[in-house]
Amino acid sequence: MTLVIVIIVAIVVILAIALMVSYNRFVKQRNLIQESWRQIDVELHRRYDLIPNLVETVRAFAAHERHVFEEVARLRTQAVNVQGAPPEQRAAAESELSGALRQMMISVEAYPQLQSNQNFLNLQRELTDTEDRIAAGRRFFNANVGDYNTRIEAFPSNLIANSFKFEKAGYFEVNDEQVRSVPQVSFGTIGSVAGEQAPPQMQPGAQSSGQIQPQIPGNEQGGYPQPQINQYPPQQGQPQQYPPQQGQPPVGGPPAGAPGPQDGQPPFTGSH
Repeated sequence: MTLVIVIIVAIVVILAIALMVSYNRFVKQRNLIQESWRQIDVELHRRYDLIPNLVETVRAFAAHERHVFEEVARLRTQAVNVQGAPPEQRAAAESELSGALRQMMISVEAYPQLQSNQNFLNLQRELTDTEDRIAAGRRFFNANVGDYNTRIEAFPSNLIANSFKFEKAGYFEVNDEQVRSVPQVSFGTIGSVAGEQAPPQMQPGAQSSGQIQPQIPGNEQGGYPQPQINQYPPQQGQPQQYPPQQGQPPVGGPPAGAPGPQDGQPPFTGSH
């Protein structure tokens, strides 16, 4: 009887420890999500502070782009007003603001003087760095949310989540098509990379044989050198090619396998 009581007590203790560990892990993950979201919120506030300065700088050079500036200001105010909203709602507002900023940057391309303005370049650089930090924080936040939501749905941790009212967290997703688009690759510039050589071109009037023939150094015509004709042992001091030129007999006899004299021709004598 005592052994049964000890076993029951041990099981209860093990379950209590497992319950405590699982609960503490939920709390830790929830706090990590909140901390990662605060890092994103800091960068978003920095972007809110940079936008008015950037708009005023652009306005000084492109005053007639009034509708673009008004749209950026309206969407910035809208994003600031939803700071206490869930991540999904804030992500929608930030996507609209990013689209308006991109439209303003496109209009800047028509003003070369603005693109060379040092104040504009500094603000643009700071805004780009802020956007990069927001993207990095968003990836970290979404990864933590994914782990947290998985534990809420998985068994047996879902029993702890339902008992202590742990709810699923929302993602901070980007619905901007410009961010999700695949970069375009131009195959027309592959051959112009430094250090690469263009493929050899055919000479004018030459017919293609389906293979690329490389250029041979020292041959000005761009073709292969003419192969040497098999030579028969020549006389001393004077080379003799076989077959002989027309009207000249070969020296020393033909090589093995050469055809014999035809009818009407003098036999091979081996000397001139």
